[in-house]
Amino acid sequence: MKSILIYCAAALAEIAGCFSFWAWLRMDKSALWLVPGMASLAAFAWLLTLVDSSAAGRAYAAYGGIYIAASLLWLWGAEGVAPDRWDVAGVAIAMGGAIVILAGPR
Repeated sequence: MKSILIYCAAALAEIAGCFSFWAWLRMDKSALWLVPGMASLAAFAWLLTLVDSSAAGRAYAAYGGIYIAASLLWLWGAEGVAPDRWDVAGVAIAMGGAIVILAGPR
């Protein structure tokens, strides 16, 4: 359960950090948006080191499903665009993969 919470926090940090660059480059926001964005991306990287995993690649792979789900929640909440059935199907598939990776016997 701890890993899931860390992954959720990491996803929020990564998406917020990347969105700051998107806002600066695509929405003509001030370059000052990059300051919290870079801090957010640093927090993302640090958070992933807290996941209890014997290999970084496995931690990152499992994170992928959480990231996809969080990205679609961001799409809906921050950008006001509701995910469609294909988005939901994709999240279900990705989360299934993340669960297999996280819950697999090691």
